[in-house]
Amino acid sequence: MKLKKTFIGLSVLLLIVACKTNPFTGEKNLNFVSNDQLFPASFAQYDQFLKENDVVRGTADAAMVKRTGDKIVTAAERYLNANGYQGFLNDFKWEFNLVDDEAVNAFAMPGGKVVFFTGIMPIAKGGGAGEDGVAVVMAHEVAHALADHGAQRISAAQLQQLGGVAGSIALSGKSEQTQQIFAQAYGLGTTVGVMLPFSRSHESEADRIGLTLMAIAGYDPDEAADLWRRMRDESGGQAPPEFLSTHPSTQTRINNLEKWAPQAKAEAKKYGVTSF
Repeated sequence: MKLKKTFIGLSVLLLIVACKTNPFTGEKNLNFVSNDQLFPASFAQYDQFLKENDVVRGTADAAMVKRTGDKIVTAAERYLNANGYQGFLNDFKWEFNLVDDEAVNAFAMPGGKVVFFTGIMPIAKGGGAGEDGVAVVMAHEVAHALADHGAQRISAAQLQQLGGVAGSIALSGKSEQTQQIFAQAYGLGTTVGVMLPFSRSHESEADRIGLTLMAIAGYDPDEAADLWRRMRDESGGQAPPEFLSTHPSTQTRINNLEKWAPQAKAEAKKYGVTSF
């Protein structure tokens, strides 16, 4: 009993102290991992990834990826400075690379390391979108890095593990079958009921923050919904049910982006941006 109480007490204390304010939403987010811990490991992994993959250099698309990334980060810095977060980006080391890969994807790592795959470029630039379409993807990825989503995912996974340990301690006197049933139910329940919704909330948050950043950078936020229509057409509408996915459904994203685009434009006007 003493062990259980000690474990619960430590877990509660961890939850109380391990929060960080999101400068774009004002919300307190779960975060057990400091930048000092996470960023060096992220930078090393990114460098290793680049060594093992074909980085595209000296092309118009590679230049566009870097140019767009720089403009989005400048927009983020303007927003952060205007809202009392001077120095927020001091530990970030931004880098934007185009990698030759057919995957229709892009990703950001903690600390500002971003990769675009060549497979997503035709869709991003499609429909006459050009750099605006690339900006949709770039702003989304930059938003992930700025909102500490990587650290939050690590923190959530640690908390999930803590819950499993607590359950095991509580059931230590029960039969092996009972413990196995708990482990299976806990794993499935926390994945579908907590971890996947948590991931989807990050994607939606990055979409919304990204719209604001791209608008402040002078890109048209209306392009975001169009990009996702092209993504839907590319996939042929094939996707798992939303509740089993790490991402919102494509239609959910389109609906949200259409709703949020006017708000992003209104925010951009505060920074003197009136045309897109």
